[in-house]
Amino acid sequence: MTREFIEYVAGALIDHPEEMTLTEVEEDGMTVYQLHVASRDIGKVIGRRGRVARAMRTLLKVASIQNHRRAVLEIE
Repeated sequence: MTREFIEYVAGALIDHPEEMTLTEVEEDGMTVYQLHVASRDIGKVIGRRGRVARAMRTLLKVASIQNHRRAVLEIE
């Protein structure tokens, strides 16, 4: 569920969703989601002063708590 959430939100924000990739890595009992977008779309995912990225991370944290897992979002 959390993977689909990240793909949906990030895909709606950027202009080139076909260039977006999301990888999932398990580290020390938590899931790390690594979001890669085109360089021209990075500002849209991060937002002004990081507000969009912070909001996405907050919603991911809520979703991961409901699933009894830890999850982190890295934007690269």
